[in-house]
Amino acid sequence: MGGTALNILFVMYDQLRFDYLSCAGHPHLHTPNFDRVAAMGVRFTNAYVQSPICGASRMSTYTGRYASSHGAQWNGFPLRIGEMTMGDHLRKLGMECWLIGKTHMKADKEGMSRLGLSPDSVIGARQEECGFDVWVRDDGLWGQGPDGFYDEKRSPYNEYLKSKGYESPNPWADFANAGISDNQIASGWMFDNADKAANIREEDSETPWLTSQAIAFMEQAKGTWCAHVSYIKPHWPYIVPAPYHNMFGKNHVPQAKRHALEREGAHPVYAAYMEGKISEAFQQDPVREKVIPAYMGLIKQCDDQLGRLLDYLEESGQLKDTMIVLTSDHGDYLGDHWLGEKDLFHEQSVKVPLIIHDPRDEAQGTRGTTCDALVEAIDLLPTFVQAAGGNVPDHILEGRSLEPFLHGKATQTREFVISEFDYSPTPQCVKLELEPRDARLFMVFDGRYKLMHAEGGFRPMLFDLVSDPDEFVDLAKDNEHSAEIDRLYGYLAQWGRRLAQRVTKSEDDIKAMRGRSRRKGILPFLKDGTEVPAELTEAYRGPALQNHLDERKEAGE
Repeated sequence: MGGTALNILFVMYDQLRFDYLSCAGHPHLHTPNFDRVAAMGVRFTNAYVQSPICGASRMSTYTGRYASSHGAQWNGFPLRIGEMTMGDHLRKLGMECWLIGKTHMKADKEGMSRLGLSPDSVIGARQEECGFDVWVRDDGLWGQGPDGFYDEKRSPYNEYLKSKGYESPNPWADFANAGISDNQIASGWMFDNADKAANIREEDSETPWLTSQAIAFMEQAKGTWCAHVSYIKPHWPYIVPAPYHNMFGKNHVPQAKRHALEREGAHPVYAAYMEGKISEAFQQDPVREKVIPAYMGLIKQCDDQLGRLLDYLEESGQLKDTMIVLTSDHGDYLGDHWLGEKDLFHEQSVKVPLIIHDPRDEAQGTRGTTCDALVEAIDLLPTFVQAAGGNVPDHILEGRSLEPFLHGKATQTREFVISEFDYSPTPQCVKLELEPRDARLFMVFDGRYKLMHAEGGFRPMLFDLVSDPDEFVDLAKDNEHSAEIDRLYGYLAQWGRRLAQRVTKSEDDIKAMRGRSRRKGILPFLKDGTEVPAELTEAYRGPALQNHLDERKEAGE
Protein backbone atom coordinates (compact mmCIF):
# COMPACT_ATOMS: atom_id res chain seq x y z
CA MET A 1 0.00 0.00 0.00
CA GLY A 2 1.07 3.58 -0.61
CA GLY A 3 1.93 6.19 1.95
CA THR A 4 -1.56 7.65 2.40
CA ALA A 5 -4.49 6.20 4.33
CA LEU A 6 -7.00 3.86 2.75
CA ASN A 7 -9.96 5.27 0.80
CA ILE A 8 -13.12 3.30 -0.03
CA LEU A 9 -14.97 3.39 -3.36
CA PHE A 10 -18.27 1.69 -2.54
CA VAL A 11 -20.20 1.10 -5.77
CA MET A 12 -23.76 -0.22 -5.71
CA TYR A 13 -25.82 -1.08 -8.78
CA ASP A 14 -29.59 -1.25 -8.53
CA GLN A 15 -31.23 -4.59 -9.39
CA LEU A 16 -28.08 -6.24 -10.77
CA ARG A 17 -28.34 -10.04 -10.73
CA PHE A 18 -25.44 -12.03 -9.31
CA ASP A 19 -25.14 -14.16 -12.47
CA TYR A 20 -25.18 -11.40 -15.12
CA LEU A 21 -21.39 -10.89 -15.13
CA SER A 22 -18.82 -12.76 -17.19
CA CYS A 23 -16.71 -13.45 -14.08
CA ALA A 24 -19.82 -15.17 -12.64
CA GLY A 25 -20.16 -17.33 -15.75
CA HIS A 26 -22.66 -15.50 -17.96
CA PRO A 27 -22.34 -17.06 -21.42
CA HIS A 28 -22.95 -13.91 -23.51
CA LEU A 29 -22.46 -10.78 -21.41
CA HIS A 30 -18.78 -9.79 -21.32
CA THR A 31 -17.98 -7.48 -18.39
CA PRO A 32 -14.20 -6.95 -18.50
CA ASN A 33 -14.13 -4.24 -15.83
CA PHE A 34 -16.09 -6.22 -13.25
CA ASP A 35 -13.71 -9.07 -14.14
CA ARG A 36 -10.78 -6.67 -13.70
CA VAL A 37 -11.78 -5.93 -10.10
CA ALA A 38 -12.41 -9.64 -9.47
CA ALA A 39 -8.86 -10.35 -10.67
CA MET A 40 -7.57 -7.72 -8.22
CA GLY A 41 -9.54 -8.99 -5.25
CA VAL A 42 -12.05 -11.51 -3.94
CA ARG A 43 -15.39 -12.40 -5.53
CA PHE A 44 -17.88 -13.65 -2.93
CA THR A 45 -20.17 -16.25 -4.50
CA ASN A 46 -22.72 -16.52 -1.67
CA ALA A 47 -23.61 -12.95 -0.72
CA TYR A 48 -27.19 -12.27 0.38
CA VAL A 49 -29.11 -9.06 1.03
CA GLN A 50 -31.16 -8.63 4.18
CA SER A 51 -34.31 -7.71 2.30
CA PRO A 52 -35.08 -8.20 -1.40
CA ILE A 53 -36.40 -4.67 -2.01
CA CYS A 54 -34.52 -1.42 -2.59
CA GLY A 55 -35.23 0.68 0.48
CA ALA A 56 -35.08 -2.01 3.16
CA SER A 57 -32.01 -3.63 1.63
CA ARG A 58 -30.13 -0.35 1.45
CA MET A 59 -31.05 0.68 4.98
CA SER A 60 -29.64 -2.65 6.19
CA THR A 61 -26.42 -2.12 4.26
CA TYR A 62 -26.06 1.48 5.44
CA THR A 63 -26.74 0.66 9.11
CA GLY A 64 -25.07 -2.77 9.27
CA ARG A 65 -28.28 -4.04 10.90
CA TYR A 66 -31.13 -6.38 9.98
CA ALA A 67 -34.38 -4.91 8.67
CA SER A 68 -36.33 -5.80 11.82
CA SER A 69 -33.63 -4.04 13.87
CA HIS A 70 -33.71 -0.70 12.05
CA GLY A 71 -37.41 -0.91 11.12
CA ALA A 72 -37.34 0.68 7.64
CA GLN A 73 -38.76 -2.43 5.97
CA TRP A 74 -40.30 -1.02 2.79
CA ASN A 75 -39.63 1.74 0.27
CA GLY A 76 -40.76 4.97 1.88
CA PHE A 77 -40.64 3.67 5.46
CA PRO A 78 -38.53 6.30 7.29
CA LEU A 79 -35.28 5.32 8.95
CA ARG A 80 -35.91 6.40 12.52
CA ILE A 81 -34.09 9.39 13.90
CA GLY A 82 -30.83 8.54 15.61
CA GLU A 83 -30.17 5.22 13.87
CA MET A 84 -26.40 5.13 13.31
CA THR A 85 -25.35 4.73 9.70
CA MET A 86 -22.21 4.34 7.64
CA GLY A 87 -21.34 8.03 7.80
CA ASP A 88 -21.69 8.14 11.58
CA HIS A 89 -19.37 5.19 12.10
CA LEU A 90 -16.73 6.29 9.59
CA ARG A 91 -16.60 9.99 10.50
CA LYS A 92 -15.95 8.92 14.10
CA LEU A 93 -12.76 7.30 12.73
CA GLY A 94 -11.70 10.36 10.72
CA MET A 95 -13.04 9.20 7.35
CA GLU A 96 -15.45 11.38 5.37
CA CYS A 97 -18.46 9.56 3.90
CA TRP A 98 -20.07 10.93 0.76
CA LEU A 99 -23.09 9.97 -1.33
CA ILE A 100 -23.02 10.12 -5.13
CA GLY A 101 -26.32 8.77 -6.46
CA LYS A 102 -29.20 6.87 -4.90
CA THR A 103 -30.08 5.86 -1.33
CA HIS A 104 -33.89 5.43 -1.37
CA MET A 105 -33.70 6.94 2.13
CA LYS A 106 -36.90 8.39 3.59
CA ALA A 107 -36.25 10.85 6.40
CA ASP A 108 -38.00 10.60 9.76
CA LYS A 109 -39.54 14.07 9.47
CA GLU A 110 -41.72 13.60 12.53
CA GLY A 111 -38.75 12.55 14.63
CA MET A 112 -36.67 15.48 13.40
CA SER A 113 -39.47 17.90 14.22
CA ARG A 114 -39.92 16.39 17.67
CA LEU A 115 -36.24 16.95 18.43
CA GLY A 116 -36.06 20.36 16.77
CA LEU A 117 -33.59 19.29 14.09
CA SER A 118 -33.55 21.59 11.09
CA PRO A 119 -32.70 20.01 7.73
CA ASP A 120 -30.61 23.14 7.08
CA SER A 121 -28.22 22.23 9.89
CA VAL A 122 -25.31 19.82 9.37
CA ILE A 123 -26.74 17.22 11.73
CA GLY A 124 -30.24 17.65 10.28
CA ALA A 125 -29.00 17.30 6.72
CA ARG A 126 -27.15 14.12 7.62
CA GLN A 127 -30.26 12.73 9.31
CA GLU A 128 -32.23 13.42 6.13
CA GLU A 129 -29.59 11.82 3.93
CA CYS A 130 -29.00 8.54 5.76
CA GLY A 131 -25.89 9.84 7.49
CA PHE A 132 -24.06 10.74 4.28
CA ASP A 133 -22.69 14.08 3.23
CA VAL A 134 -24.15 14.60 -0.22
CA TRP A 135 -22.10 15.33 -3.32
CA VAL A 136 -25.17 14.62 -5.43
CA ARG A 137 -28.28 12.63 -4.59
CA ASP A 138 -30.60 11.38 -7.30
CA ASP A 139 -32.79 8.36 -6.61
CA GLY A 140 -33.42 8.07 -10.33
CA LEU A 141 -37.15 7.34 -10.57
CA TRP A 142 -38.74 10.54 -11.80
CA GLY A 143 -42.09 9.03 -12.66
CA GLN A 144 -44.99 11.43 -13.00
CA GLY A 145 -48.72 10.73 -12.83
CA PRO A 146 -52.04 12.39 -12.04
CA ASP A 147 -51.00 12.89 -8.41
CA GLY A 148 -47.60 14.35 -9.21
CA PHE A 149 -44.06 12.98 -9.07
CA TYR A 150 -43.16 9.68 -7.41
CA ASP A 151 -40.10 11.35 -5.88
CA GLU A 152 -40.76 14.79 -4.43
CA LYS A 153 -37.11 15.79 -4.20
CA ARG A 154 -35.23 17.90 -6.71
CA SER A 155 -33.64 15.92 -9.56
CA PRO A 156 -30.07 17.06 -10.24
CA TYR A 157 -30.04 14.77 -13.28
CA ASN A 158 -33.11 16.43 -14.77
CA GLU A 159 -31.47 19.82 -14.23
CA TYR A 160 -28.34 18.55 -15.98
CA LEU A 161 -30.39 17.35 -18.96
CA LYS A 162 -32.15 20.70 -19.24
CA SER A 163 -28.75 22.44 -19.24
CA LYS A 164 -27.70 20.18 -22.13
CA GLY A 165 -30.66 21.22 -24.27
CA TYR A 166 -33.21 18.48 -23.56
CA GLU A 167 -36.35 20.60 -23.59
CA SER A 168 -38.95 19.07 -21.32
CA PRO A 169 -40.36 19.53 -17.82
CA ASN A 170 -39.19 15.96 -17.13
CA PRO A 171 -36.41 14.96 -19.55
CA TRP A 172 -35.68 11.86 -17.45
CA ALA A 173 -38.98 10.43 -18.69
CA ASP A 174 -39.11 12.03 -22.13
CA PHE A 175 -35.52 11.40 -23.27
CA ALA A 176 -33.34 9.31 -20.92
CA ASN A 177 -36.00 6.63 -20.49
CA ALA A 178 -37.92 6.82 -23.74
CA GLY A 179 -37.30 6.12 -27.40
CA ILE A 180 -39.10 7.37 -30.50
CA SER A 181 -41.74 5.52 -32.55
CA ASP A 182 -43.41 7.26 -35.50
CA ASN A 183 -42.23 10.58 -34.07
CA GLN A 184 -44.04 9.80 -30.80
CA ILE A 185 -42.55 9.23 -27.35
CA ALA A 186 -41.97 5.49 -26.86
CA SER A 187 -41.82 5.30 -23.08
CA GLY A 188 -39.51 2.85 -21.39
CA TRP A 189 -42.32 2.08 -18.96
CA MET A 190 -43.80 -0.10 -21.71
CA PHE A 191 -41.92 -3.35 -22.30
CA ASP A 192 -42.74 -3.21 -26.02
CA ASN A 193 -40.29 -0.29 -26.29
CA ALA A 194 -37.38 -2.01 -24.55
CA ASP A 195 -35.65 -2.79 -27.86
CA LYS A 196 -35.60 0.86 -28.93
CA ALA A 197 -32.67 3.19 -28.36
CA ALA A 198 -33.27 5.78 -25.67
CA ASN A 199 -33.65 9.23 -27.23
CA ILE A 200 -30.53 10.64 -25.61
CA ARG A 201 -26.85 11.05 -26.36
CA GLU A 202 -25.12 8.13 -24.66
CA GLU A 203 -22.73 10.40 -22.76
CA ASP A 204 -25.74 12.25 -21.27
CA SER A 205 -27.54 9.13 -20.03
CA GLU A 206 -27.79 8.33 -16.33
CA THR A 207 -24.85 5.98 -15.85
CA PRO A 208 -22.19 8.16 -17.58
CA TRP A 209 -23.56 11.26 -15.82
CA LEU A 210 -23.15 9.68 -12.39
CA THR A 211 -19.70 8.38 -13.30
CA SER A 212 -18.64 11.93 -14.16
CA GLN A 213 -20.01 13.11 -10.82
CA ALA A 214 -17.95 10.44 -9.04
CA ILE A 215 -14.75 11.43 -10.85
CA ALA A 216 -15.40 15.11 -10.09
CA PHE A 217 -15.73 14.20 -6.41
CA MET A 218 -12.49 12.20 -6.36
CA GLU A 219 -10.60 14.99 -8.16
CA GLN A 220 -11.26 17.44 -5.32
CA ALA A 221 -11.38 15.06 -2.34
CA LYS A 222 -9.01 15.74 0.54
CA GLY A 223 -8.10 13.43 3.39
CA THR A 224 -9.48 9.90 3.61
CA TRP A 225 -12.92 9.27 2.18
CA CYS A 226 -15.60 6.70 1.52
CA ALA A 227 -17.49 7.50 -1.69
CA HIS A 228 -20.78 5.64 -2.09
CA VAL A 229 -21.36 5.68 -5.86
CA SER A 230 -24.88 4.37 -6.21
CA TYR A 231 -26.20 3.81 -9.74
CA ILE A 232 -29.90 3.54 -10.59
CA LYS A 233 -29.22 1.09 -13.42
CA PRO A 234 -29.77 -1.66 -14.54
CA HIS A 235 -33.06 -1.08 -12.66
CA TRP A 236 -36.11 -0.53 -14.86
CA PRO A 237 -37.28 1.27 -16.99
CA TYR A 238 -35.55 -1.25 -19.25
CA ILE A 239 -34.33 1.01 -22.04
CA VAL A 240 -30.77 2.00 -22.94
CA PRO A 241 -29.17 4.41 -25.45
CA ALA A 242 -27.31 3.40 -28.59
CA PRO A 243 -25.07 1.54 -29.13
CA TYR A 244 -26.10 -0.60 -26.16
CA HIS A 245 -29.72 -1.05 -27.27
CA ASN A 246 -28.93 -3.66 -29.93
CA MET A 247 -25.73 -5.30 -28.65
CA PHE A 248 -27.81 -8.32 -27.60
CA GLY A 249 -30.79 -10.05 -29.15
CA LYS A 250 -33.24 -12.93 -28.78
CA ASN A 251 -30.42 -15.42 -29.29
CA HIS A 252 -28.87 -14.19 -26.04
CA VAL A 253 -32.04 -14.66 -23.96
CA PRO A 254 -31.82 -17.83 -21.85
CA GLN A 255 -34.74 -20.13 -21.38
CA ALA A 256 -36.64 -19.09 -18.28
CA LYS A 257 -35.83 -21.14 -15.19
CA ARG A 258 -39.34 -22.19 -14.24
CA HIS A 259 -41.22 -25.45 -13.89
CA ALA A 260 -44.85 -26.56 -13.86
CA LEU A 261 -44.18 -28.14 -10.45
CA GLU A 262 -43.91 -24.67 -8.96
CA ARG A 263 -47.56 -23.96 -9.75
CA GLU A 264 -48.90 -27.21 -8.27
CA GLY A 265 -50.07 -26.63 -4.72
CA ALA A 266 -48.04 -23.43 -4.58
CA HIS A 267 -47.58 -21.64 -1.30
CA PRO A 268 -50.33 -18.97 -1.07
CA VAL A 269 -47.87 -16.06 -0.88
CA TYR A 270 -45.86 -17.41 -3.82
CA ALA A 271 -49.07 -17.98 -5.79
CA ALA A 272 -50.17 -14.40 -5.12
CA TYR A 273 -46.89 -13.11 -6.54
CA MET A 274 -47.06 -15.39 -9.59
CA GLU A 275 -50.49 -13.91 -10.31
CA GLY A 276 -49.29 -10.30 -10.10
CA LYS A 277 -49.16 -7.98 -13.11
CA ILE A 278 -45.37 -7.85 -13.37
CA SER A 279 -45.14 -11.65 -13.21
CA GLU A 280 -47.85 -12.11 -15.80
CA ALA A 281 -45.87 -9.84 -18.12
CA PHE A 282 -42.60 -11.74 -17.63
CA GLN A 283 -44.35 -15.05 -18.19
CA GLN A 284 -44.67 -13.95 -21.83
CA ASP A 285 -41.70 -14.84 -24.02
CA PRO A 286 -42.07 -11.71 -26.23
CA VAL A 287 -41.57 -9.57 -23.11
CA ARG A 288 -38.45 -11.44 -22.01
CA GLU A 289 -37.07 -11.31 -25.58
CA LYS A 290 -37.17 -7.51 -25.49
CA VAL A 291 -36.43 -6.77 -21.85
CA ILE A 292 -33.48 -9.08 -21.22
CA PRO A 293 -31.34 -7.75 -24.12
CA ALA A 294 -32.02 -4.21 -22.83
CA TYR A 295 -31.11 -5.31 -19.28
CA MET A 296 -27.87 -6.76 -20.62
CA GLY A 297 -27.20 -3.53 -22.52
CA LEU A 298 -27.66 -1.52 -19.33
CA ILE A 299 -25.17 -3.80 -17.54
CA LYS A 300 -22.70 -3.49 -20.40
CA GLN A 301 -22.92 0.29 -20.10
CA CYS A 302 -22.37 -0.01 -16.34
CA ASP A 303 -19.27 -2.08 -17.00
CA ASP A 304 -17.87 0.47 -19.45
CA GLN A 305 -18.44 3.26 -16.94
CA LEU A 306 -16.78 1.20 -14.23
CA GLY A 307 -13.81 1.16 -16.58
CA ARG A 308 -13.77 4.96 -16.48
CA LEU A 309 -13.64 4.91 -12.67
CA LEU A 310 -10.86 2.33 -12.61
CA ASP A 311 -8.85 4.18 -15.25
CA TYR A 312 -9.17 7.42 -13.30
CA LEU A 313 -7.96 5.77 -10.10
CA GLU A 314 -5.04 4.20 -11.92
CA GLU A 315 -4.01 7.34 -13.83
CA SER A 316 -4.30 9.52 -10.72
CA GLY A 317 -2.22 7.12 -8.66
CA GLN A 318 -5.06 6.43 -6.21
CA LEU A 319 -5.73 2.81 -7.12
CA LYS A 320 -3.01 1.55 -4.78
CA ASP A 321 -4.69 3.27 -1.83
CA THR A 322 -8.37 2.60 -2.59
CA MET A 323 -10.55 -0.30 -1.51
CA ILE A 324 -13.11 -1.01 -4.25
CA VAL A 325 -16.43 -2.69 -3.47
CA LEU A 326 -18.93 -3.70 -6.16
CA THR A 327 -22.37 -5.01 -5.23
CA SER A 328 -26.13 -4.64 -5.70
CA ASP A 329 -29.17 -4.09 -3.49
CA HIS A 330 -31.06 -7.13 -4.89
CA GLY A 331 -31.53 -9.08 -8.11
CA ASP A 332 -34.19 -9.42 -10.81
CA TYR A 333 -36.29 -12.49 -11.61
CA LEU A 334 -36.64 -11.67 -15.35
CA GLY A 335 -39.31 -14.37 -15.70
CA ASP A 336 -37.57 -17.10 -13.71
CA HIS A 337 -39.90 -18.94 -11.30
CA TRP A 338 -42.87 -17.37 -13.17
CA LEU A 339 -41.95 -14.04 -11.55
CA GLY A 340 -40.79 -10.55 -12.45
CA GLU A 341 -39.05 -7.95 -10.29
CA LYS A 342 -37.63 -9.18 -6.95
CA ASP A 343 -39.39 -9.52 -3.55
CA LEU A 344 -39.13 -13.24 -2.73
CA PHE A 345 -36.16 -15.38 -1.72
CA HIS A 346 -35.08 -17.37 -4.77
CA GLU A 347 -31.42 -16.91 -5.66
CA GLN A 348 -32.29 -14.59 -8.58
CA SER A 349 -33.78 -12.09 -6.13
CA VAL A 350 -31.92 -12.29 -2.81
CA LYS A 351 -28.39 -13.25 -3.90
CA VAL A 352 -26.16 -10.43 -5.17
CA PRO A 353 -22.74 -9.93 -6.72
CA LEU A 354 -20.04 -8.88 -4.27
CA ILE A 355 -16.47 -8.16 -5.37
CA ILE A 356 -13.91 -6.49 -3.10
CA HIS A 357 -10.43 -5.23 -3.98
CA ASP A 358 -8.34 -4.55 -0.87
CA PRO A 359 -5.11 -2.79 -1.90
CA ARG A 360 -3.24 -3.63 1.30
CA ASP A 361 -0.31 -6.03 1.26
CA GLU A 362 -2.19 -8.37 3.62
CA ALA A 363 -4.62 -9.13 0.78
CA GLN A 364 -1.92 -10.15 -1.69
CA GLY A 365 -2.54 -13.87 -1.26
CA THR A 366 -6.27 -13.73 -2.07
CA ARG A 367 -6.17 -11.69 -5.28
CA GLY A 368 -8.16 -13.25 -8.09
CA THR A 369 -9.87 -15.78 -5.83
CA THR A 370 -13.47 -16.63 -5.04
CA CYS A 371 -14.94 -17.17 -1.59
CA ASP A 372 -18.00 -19.39 -1.14
CA ALA A 373 -18.62 -18.57 2.54
CA LEU A 374 -22.09 -17.34 3.45
CA VAL A 375 -21.92 -13.56 3.77
CA GLU A 376 -24.50 -10.82 4.20
CA ALA A 377 -24.75 -7.26 2.90
CA ILE A 378 -24.59 -6.02 6.48
CA ASP A 379 -21.02 -7.34 6.61
CA LEU A 380 -19.81 -4.41 4.51
CA LEU A 381 -20.02 -1.71 7.17
CA PRO A 382 -17.95 -3.67 9.74
CA THR A 383 -15.44 -4.27 6.94
CA PHE A 384 -15.26 -0.53 6.28
CA VAL A 385 -14.86 0.24 9.99
CA GLN A 386 -11.84 -2.05 10.14
CA ALA A 387 -10.44 -0.59 6.90
CA ALA A 388 -10.69 2.85 8.54
CA GLY A 389 -8.64 1.59 11.46
CA GLY A 390 -11.45 1.14 13.96
CA ASN A 391 -12.75 -1.64 16.15
CA VAL A 392 -16.13 -3.02 15.13
CA PRO A 393 -18.85 -1.91 17.60
CA ASP A 394 -20.58 -5.29 17.57
CA HIS A 395 -23.27 -4.22 20.02
CA ILE A 396 -24.55 -1.98 17.19
CA LEU A 397 -23.40 -3.59 13.96
CA GLU A 398 -24.94 -7.00 13.37
CA GLY A 399 -22.75 -7.91 10.42
CA ARG A 400 -19.25 -9.40 10.54
CA SER A 401 -16.16 -7.90 8.97
CA LEU A 402 -15.02 -9.59 5.77
CA GLU A 403 -11.42 -8.59 6.38
CA PRO A 404 -10.40 -12.11 7.48
CA PHE A 405 -11.57 -13.46 4.10
CA LEU A 406 -9.79 -10.67 2.23
CA HIS A 407 -6.56 -11.39 4.09
CA GLY A 408 -6.83 -15.18 3.95
CA LYS A 409 -7.17 -15.50 7.72
CA ALA A 410 -10.79 -16.54 8.15
CA THR A 411 -11.22 -19.20 10.83
CA GLN A 412 -14.99 -18.99 11.28
CA THR A 413 -17.93 -18.87 8.92
CA ARG A 414 -21.56 -18.22 9.76
CA GLU A 415 -23.96 -21.16 9.87
CA PHE A 416 -26.80 -19.37 8.09
CA VAL A 417 -27.92 -16.13 6.47
CA ILE A 418 -31.16 -14.23 7.03
CA SER A 419 -33.35 -12.09 4.82
CA GLU A 420 -36.69 -10.46 5.62
CA PHE A 421 -39.52 -9.06 3.53
CA ASP A 422 -42.41 -6.94 4.78
CA TYR A 423 -44.97 -6.89 1.97
CA SER A 424 -47.71 -5.10 3.92
CA PRO A 425 -48.13 -2.24 1.39
CA THR A 426 -48.59 -4.61 -1.59
CA PRO A 427 -51.60 -5.91 -3.55
CA GLN A 428 -50.54 -9.41 -2.47
CA CYS A 429 -51.22 -8.51 1.16
CA VAL A 430 -54.71 -7.30 0.19
CA LYS A 431 -55.36 -10.39 -1.93
CA LEU A 432 -54.43 -12.68 0.95
CA GLU A 433 -56.66 -10.63 3.29
CA LEU A 434 -53.88 -10.10 5.79
CA GLU A 435 -53.46 -7.40 8.37
CA PRO A 436 -50.23 -5.43 7.72
CA ARG A 437 -48.53 -6.89 10.81
CA ASP A 438 -48.95 -10.42 9.39
CA ALA A 439 -47.56 -9.67 5.91
CA ARG A 440 -43.99 -10.62 6.77
CA LEU A 441 -41.63 -13.21 5.33
CA PHE A 442 -38.33 -14.56 6.65
CA MET A 443 -35.63 -16.56 4.88
CA VAL A 444 -33.04 -18.70 6.63
CA PHE A 445 -30.45 -20.41 4.40
CA ASP A 446 -27.64 -22.63 5.61
CA GLY A 447 -25.85 -23.04 2.28
CA ARG A 448 -27.89 -26.09 1.32
CA TYR A 449 -31.42 -25.85 2.67
CA LYS A 450 -33.44 -22.66 2.30
CA LEU A 451 -36.54 -22.10 4.43
CA MET A 452 -39.12 -19.37 3.89
CA HIS A 453 -41.34 -18.68 6.87
CA ALA A 454 -44.54 -16.65 6.39
CA GLU A 455 -46.43 -15.01 9.23
CA GLY A 456 -50.23 -15.22 9.07
CA GLY A 457 -50.64 -18.95 9.70
CA PHE A 458 -49.15 -20.21 6.41
CA ARG A 459 -46.97 -23.28 6.01
CA PRO A 460 -43.27 -22.74 5.23
CA MET A 461 -41.44 -23.33 1.94
CA LEU A 462 -38.26 -25.46 1.79
CA PHE A 463 -35.67 -26.03 -0.95
CA ASP A 464 -32.59 -28.24 -1.14
CA LEU A 465 -30.13 -26.37 -3.35
CA VAL A 466 -27.81 -29.37 -3.63
CA SER A 467 -30.34 -31.75 -5.18
CA ASP A 468 -32.45 -28.95 -6.68
CA PRO A 469 -30.18 -25.94 -7.47
CA ASP A 470 -32.94 -24.31 -9.55
CA GLU A 471 -35.30 -24.25 -6.54
CA PHE A 472 -38.21 -25.89 -8.34
CA VAL A 473 -39.25 -28.45 -5.72
CA ASP A 474 -40.86 -27.10 -2.57
CA LEU A 475 -40.10 -29.87 -0.09
CA ALA A 476 -42.52 -28.45 2.48
CA LYS A 477 -45.51 -29.52 0.40
CA ASP A 478 -45.32 -32.89 2.16
CA ASN A 479 -44.35 -34.03 5.63
CA GLU A 480 -41.16 -35.88 4.72
CA HIS A 481 -38.66 -33.16 5.65
CA SER A 482 -39.84 -32.13 9.10
CA ALA A 483 -36.38 -32.64 10.59
CA GLU A 484 -34.78 -30.10 8.23
CA ILE A 485 -37.66 -27.69 8.72
CA ASP A 486 -37.34 -27.96 12.50
CA ARG A 487 -33.58 -27.47 12.32
CA LEU A 488 -33.92 -24.32 10.21
CA TYR A 489 -36.66 -23.01 12.47
CA GLY A 490 -34.15 -23.51 15.27
CA TYR A 491 -31.74 -21.21 13.43
CA LEU A 492 -34.52 -18.67 12.92
CA ALA A 493 -35.32 -18.79 16.63
CA GLN A 494 -31.62 -18.39 17.48
CA TRP A 495 -31.46 -15.33 15.24
CA GLY A 496 -34.69 -13.99 16.74
CA ARG A 497 -33.09 -14.07 20.20
CA ARG A 498 -30.17 -11.92 19.06
CA LEU A 499 -29.22 -8.86 21.08
CA ALA A 500 -30.42 -6.18 18.68
CA GLN A 501 -31.51 -3.13 20.65
CA ARG A 502 -28.86 -2.61 23.34
CA VAL A 503 -26.90 -0.15 21.22
CA THR A 504 -25.79 2.42 23.80
CA LYS A 505 -23.51 0.13 25.83
CA SER A 506 -20.88 -2.20 24.41
CA GLU A 507 -19.74 -5.44 26.00
CA ASP A 508 -16.55 -3.69 27.15
CA ASP A 509 -18.57 -0.80 28.57
CA ILE A 510 -20.62 -3.24 30.63
CA LYS A 511 -17.57 -5.11 31.92
CA ALA A 512 -15.91 -1.83 32.88
CA MET A 513 -18.93 -0.59 34.81
CA ARG A 514 -19.20 -3.70 36.99
CA GLY A 515 -18.52 -2.77 40.60
CA ARG A 516 -18.14 0.92 39.87
CA SER A 517 -21.20 1.80 41.97
CA ARG A 518 -19.53 0.15 44.99
CA ARG A 519 -16.51 2.36 44.59
CA LYS A 520 -18.88 5.32 44.64
CA GLY A 521 -20.51 4.34 47.89
CA ILE A 522 -23.50 2.23 46.81
CA LEU A 523 -23.18 -0.68 49.27
CA PRO A 524 -26.50 -2.46 49.78
CA PHE A 525 -26.97 -5.87 51.39
CA LEU A 526 -23.96 -5.83 53.75
CA LYS A 527 -24.25 -7.63 57.06
CA ASP A 528 -21.43 -5.85 58.93
CA GLY A 529 -19.20 -4.39 56.21
CA THR A 530 -16.44 -6.96 56.46
CA GLU A 531 -17.63 -8.55 53.20
CA VAL A 532 -15.94 -5.82 51.14
CA PRO A 533 -12.52 -4.15 51.22
CA ALA A 534 -12.20 -1.60 54.01
CA GLU A 535 -11.59 1.26 51.58
CA LEU A 536 -15.14 0.90 50.27
CA THR A 537 -16.65 1.55 53.72
CA GLU A 538 -14.19 4.20 54.87
CA ALA A 539 -16.63 7.04 54.19
CA TYR A 540 -19.22 5.30 56.36
CA ARG A 541 -16.99 4.67 59.42
CA GLY A 542 -15.62 6.92 62.20
CA PRO A 543 -16.94 9.17 64.96
CA ALA A 544 -20.41 10.65 64.52
CA LEU A 545 -20.12 14.24 63.40
CA GLN A 546 -23.20 15.35 65.41
CA ASN A 547 -25.72 13.68 67.70
CA HIS A 548 -29.20 14.68 66.72
CA LEU A 549 -30.68 11.69 68.58
CA ASP A 550 -29.71 13.16 71.97
CA GLU A 551 -31.12 16.50 70.87
CA ARG A 552 -34.47 14.83 70.27
CA LYS A 553 -34.35 13.11 73.70
CA GLU A 554 -33.57 16.37 75.45
CA ALA A 555 -36.51 17.96 73.69
CA GLY A 556 -38.77 15.19 75.03
CA GLU A 557 -39.44 13.63 71.69
